[in-house]
Amino acid sequence: MADADPSTAKAPPRSISNGRMALLFTVMLVTAAGNTAMQSVMPSIGTALEVEDFWISLAYSWSALLWVVCAPIWARRSDQRGRKAMMGLGLIGFIVSMVLCGAALWAGLAGWMTAFWALIAFAAARSLYGGFGSAAPPAVQAYVASRTPRAERTQALSLIASSFGLGTVIGPALAPLMVLPFLGLGLTGPFICFAIIGVVALVVLRLRLPNDEPQFAARGLAAPYSSGSGAPSDPGEAFDSEDEEDGSEPREPGRLGWFDKRLRPWIVAGFFGGHAQAMVLGISGFLVLDRLGLRDTPAEGAGPVGLVLMVGAAATLLAQWGLIPRFNLGPRAATLSGIAVAAFGTVILAISQQIQTIALGYGIASLGFGLFRPGTTAGTSLAVTRAEQGQASGVVASLAGASYIYAPALGVYLYGHSDWLGFGLIVALCVVVFVHGWRALQSDRILTRERI
Repeated sequence: MADADPSTAKAPPRSISNGRMALLFTVMLVTAAGNTAMQSVMPSIGTALEVEDFWISLAYSWSALLWVVCAPIWARRSDQRGRKAMMGLGLIGFIVSMVLCGAALWAGLAGWMTAFWALIAFAAARSLYGGFGSAAPPAVQAYVASRTPRAERTQALSLIASSFGLGTVIGPALAPLMVLPFLGLGLTGPFICFAIIGVVALVVLRLRLPNDEPQFAARGLAAPYSSGSGAPSDPGEAFDSEDEEDGSEPREPGRLGWFDKRLRPWIVAGFFGGHAQAMVLGISGFLVLDRLGLRDTPAEGAGPVGLVLMVGAAATLLAQWGLIPRFNLGPRAATLSGIAVAAFGTVILAISQQIQTIALGYGIASLGFGLFRPGTTAGTSLAVTRAEQGQASGVVASLAGASYIYAPALGVYLYGHSDWLGFGLIVALCVVVFVHGWRALQSDRILTRERI
């Protein structure tokens, strides 16, 4: 058989430029920093409002439920309307939510509302983030996944995931500085400050990221007409599906769900591991207040809580910027090693009494989850075709939101009754994920092989 004409051979998918990657990184960084800054002051705000820890954790549940429902919808719309539009919508949801959340809590702390109604208003405002803020992460993930070769996808998605890690360093670090004495903002200062930062990020996104045409739903007769020459307006669009890479005609991907047999092993691992991570995050702030005896002085709790979260975030960055690229970890290796390390860190956190050991335990657990999250995300991405990346990113985002519907509140509730109940359940979930992953997850050699 004669060799194929080199002039007709398809090039491999083109990686994203450094400038665009930095912009996508910033979009995720701002939302992560804002949310973590909020989490670092919420235990102190709840104590100041004299609200039980369980109700503070439960206030996030409605938002998380909306995230689960809405993330796949926005992911599908990103295939039709473009990734940039959904990123912008997500940032708008984040900005409006932060402003309204800050206003509700300020009214409660100032005595304009009772604690009950302040918390109800906070939960309602937070739902805007679950409903509309959920548009951005699937769009960013799909943008990266559909433009990255399979062998490089774990590292590319790990880099995007590390924006959350860096955000969780910056958020707690800045939160105490944003507890502003003027205008009576106090503990609600971080909400307003990060809303302003979100506005800046939105403007930069609008100005600097090129418009992307619909990638899959718009394929067909309309696509050549809209691009003039018959070629996609972005060269990377020519390789948005694995079907195109092997020379076959592009086709509209079918509806992708949680129970798709290709995704099921990764969904199970992500679901139970995500619940373990959410419980650790939910408990950690209240644990710091209890172990350091700061319940009577809640305003002093933001600093120590922020310090612990910063250590955890730095450990997450070590995993995603250092360990994954240094050892070239594939999805299965990152998932299994990560969940094992997370279980070990949780045990240390459970027995810690001083700020140093609390930070150490939380840091080790975060290092493990910093390996685990990119592993399951990349595994989900690699399990499907390039044309299905938008829907796969929606599944991942929905799965992440599902972990926060009730897991933080359940963890805090069990921790309130017995330390060992809360931490014992977290370790048990990690063990379940490790055993399941060892048996069911596909090998890295097969997952990262290019389909040509």
